[in-house]
Amino acid sequence: MSSGPGAASAPAPDPHDSPPTPDASASDARPARKSSMFSSLKVRNYRLFFLGQVVSNIGTWMQRIAQDWLVLSLTGSSAAVGITTALQFLPMLLFGLYGGVLVDRLRKRPTLLVTQSAMALTALALAVAVLTGHVQVWHVYVAAFAVGLATVVDNPARQSFVSELVGPRQLQNAVSLNSANFQSARLVGPAVAGLLITGVGTGYAFLFNGLSFVAPLTGLLLMRARELHVVERAPRGKGQLREGVRYVTGRPELIWPIVLVGFVGTFAFNFPVYLSAFADDVFHAGAGAYSMFNTLMAVGSVAGALLAARRGTARLRLLIAAAMVFGALEIVAATTPTLWMFALLMVPLGLFGMTVNVTTNTSIQMSTDPAMRGRVMALYMMVFLGGSPVGAPIVGWITDTYGARVGLAAGGAVAAVAAAVIGLILARVGNLRLSVGWHGGHPRVRFVPREQEQLARAA
Repeated sequence: MSSGPGAASAPAPDPHDSPPTPDASASDARPARKSSMFSSLKVRNYRLFFLGQVVSNIGTWMQRIAQDWLVLSLTGSSAAVGITTALQFLPMLLFGLYGGVLVDRLRKRPTLLVTQSAMALTALALAVAVLTGHVQVWHVYVAAFAVGLATVVDNPARQSFVSELVGPRQLQNAVSLNSANFQSARLVGPAVAGLLITGVGTGYAFLFNGLSFVAPLTGLLLMRARELHVVERAPRGKGQLREGVRYVTGRPELIWPIVLVGFVGTFAFNFPVYLSAFADDVFHAGAGAYSMFNTLMAVGSVAGALLAARRGTARLRLLIAAAMVFGALEIVAATTPTLWMFALLMVPLGLFGMTVNVTTNTSIQMSTDPAMRGRVMALYMMVFLGGSPVGAPIVGWITDTYGARVGLAAGGAVAAVAAAVIGLILARVGNLRLSVGWHGGHPRVRFVPREQEQLARAA
C-alpha cells in the first residue's frame, strides 16, 4: 500500500519473515539517522500542527492538574481521583478498536476538527459549572467520560495523521517532537494551574483549556491539503476489527511491546493518584508540591523526547531496558524520606517513562502498513490508556488502604517484572541468548544470536 504522491509508505512486515530480534525495530523501512533534532518542523503542515498543539497541550495539562485537585478537594479521597481517571480512559478500553476502524475509514483532518471541538465544549461547560459555584463531583465524572469518548477517535486520528503530515522518512523525528511538545507544555501547564488554583480557583484552568483549542483548530484549517501525504483509506466492510487484531497478534514486534505498555500504563503510569497522594498525605505540602512534582517530571520527559528525536532508530532492547529502569526508579522514589529527594527523582522518572512511550509508539508506527495504522494505533492506545480504568481504582484503593508509598512501589514492581519477562520472551522468539562479558574494561550485558555464539565457540 503506497502513500500519496512523493512518499513511499513503510511496508508491512512479511508474516513469513523470520522473527524479529529485540535489537531491531521491526521494519526494514527504518528512517535514517537525522542530523537535525527538529528536521520535521521544516514541513509547513506539520509546523502548523505542532504550534497549535503547543497552546492546546498547555491547556490540557492545566485541566489535568485542576481536575485532579478539584476532585480531591471535593471528596478528600485518592480513590475518587482514581475513579475520575478511570472514567476518562474507560471509553478507550470499551470502544478503542472501533475508533481505530473509523479512523482508517475517515479523512483525518475533518475528523480532528470534530473531536477537538467536542473537547473544547466539554472544558468550557465544566468551567461554567465551577465558576458559578454549582460544581459537584459527578459533574467532573461526566466531563471526564465525555473527554474520553472524544479521545476514542481523536487519539488514533492524531497519531496516524502525523505520517500524513511528514511522510515515513520524517516519522521518527515527528513522533518524538510531538512527545516533546506535549511534555514541554507540562512544564508550563502545571505551574500556571498551581498559580490559578491557589489564586483564583480551578474554574479558570478549565476556561483556559477550552479556549486553547482555538489554536489547533486554526492550524488544521490553514493546512494545505495538496501537501499532505495522503494514505489510501480502508473501504467499509465486515470483519475489519478482527482483521486489525489478527494483524497485530501475528507480529511479535507489535504484540509484545503493546503487552508491555499495557502493564506499565495500567499500574505504573497512574501519576494523578500517586503524586496527589504524596503531595497531600505523605508530605502535607498541598497543590504547590503537586504541581512541582508534575513540572519536574516534565523536565525529564522533555529530555527523553528530545533524545529520542535525535536517535535514528527505535530499538526494542531500548524499550525493555527503559521499562525496567522506570519500574526500579518508582520503587526507589517510594522509599524516599524527604519531599526534595522525591521531587528530584521525578526528573529521571520522566526521562525513562518518555523513552518507553516514544520508543513503543515509533517502533509500532514504523512496523505497520499505513492502511492498518488507525486500527493498530487504536489498539496500542486502548491498551496503554485504556488500562487506567482497571489500574486507577486498584492503585487508588491500595494507596488509600496501605499508603502512597506502597501504592507507588507496587506499580514500579509490576513494570520492572513485566519488562524482564517480555524481554526474555522476545529473546526466545528471536533465538537470542543473554551474553555477559567485558568490553573495553567494562562489563557488558547484551543479547546475541545463538548461531553467532556457536560459531564463535567453534572458531
